[in-house]
Amino acid sequence: MLNPDWSVVWIVILVLALAAVLDRLILRPVLDVIKQREDAVTSARRLAEQAATEARQASEAFDRQTQDARAEVYRQMDEMRGAALDERTALLEATRAEADRAVADARAELARDVDKARAALDADAASLADEAANRILGRHAS
Repeated sequence: MLNPDWSVVWIVILVLALAAVLDRLILRPVLDVIKQREDAVTSARRLAEQAATEARQASEAFDRQTQDARAEVYRQMDEMRGAALDERTALLEATRAEADRAVADARAELARDVDKARAALDADAASLADEAANRILGRHAS
């Protein structure tokens, strides 16, 4: 039989011991750090997704509030426009009524002036006629 070479056995034992020491002192801590980083990345992704969802919801809420405010402003503008149109209509009606009264007053005044002028013309015409008759006849006409 062959004598085993004890140096090979010692090398195998030392390699196994070195592997155990490297596993405990280097590989496990490195793997733990890698695992912690993966957990941190996963947590950061979760937080980023949550923040994106919250931002999206806040943006949608802001858009809804903006649309509601815009609708309210448009409603108020329509109410003000309607009130202004009603006021304009009332003002136009009052102005028309005043103008109609002024025209009626002017017509009445004109009618009175025409009646006075006719009466004056009739009186003048009668007077002129009497005077013309007197001159033509040379005497006083009765």
